[in-house]
Amino acid sequence: MTGRDNHDRHPGVPVTVVMPTYNEAANVARMAELVLGLPIDGLHLKIVDDSSPDGTGRIAEELAEKYNWDGRHRMSVLHRTEKDGLGRAYVAGMSAALDEGAAYVVQMDADGSHPAEAVPRMLGTAVASGVGLVVGSRYVEGGSLDEDWGMHRVLLSRFANRYARAVLGTKIRDITAGFNLWSAATLRDIDLATLDSAGYSFQVELKYKAVRAGHSAVEIPIRFEERTEGVSKMTLRTQLESAVVPIRLRLKHR
Repeated sequence: MTGRDNHDRHPGVPVTVVMPTYNEAANVARMAELVLGLPIDGLHLKIVDDSSPDGTGRIAEELAEKYNWDGRHRMSVLHRTEKDGLGRAYVAGMSAALDEGAAYVVQMDADGSHPAEAVPRMLGTAVASGVGLVVGSRYVEGGSLDEDWGMHRVLLSRFANRYARAVLGTKIRDITAGFNLWSAATLRDIDLATLDSAGYSFQVELKYKAVRAGHSAVEIPIRFEERTEGVSKMTLRTQLESAVVPIRLRLKHR
């Protein structure tokens, strides 16, 4: 093991990756292997499954048995009985992670779009700089989107970010990003129980409240991949919510 590898393991730093799932049976085993193979000694994977009819929750439980050997608690599954939005799933998982003593919490999709190998770099950035939020960003220098994204999706994503930034007056370039690392102190200051957004706009509300609470954010470039299995959960309703939430937040916190 090289000195660099040893440094990357961040001994003594408990980190929980919270990964919501709904019908991700084709992806969850691969994602568990990628995340739990990262060079971070205190890493724990928490799957938050919304009663997936395709058996994702059952597969996740089997994976937890596989990885929790020799007394180690490397993976857990939180089963929710109601599918009421990505934001609610994250609140449940992140709250549980804080209760279990996580020093840092990572938000990560289960579809393979977020590069697991970036997590040690995000953690290293947070530990070295002391910031409360590290964003895996598509829209800073060095960041990119998969070429398989259609032009309409690229334009929609870029517009959504510029729109939210303009309305909220934030400097975070990828404020809609779903790949984020948070310090426990930041999440406690935000008070997860007070968040209103249920869908993808949860990402915007969480970052906005963190900045308003005085916490700094750093963005590091990532390549955002297209999912290879399953279908996107983005609906017209979530897109409409994403348009309304920035205005509601700005009016509420004038």
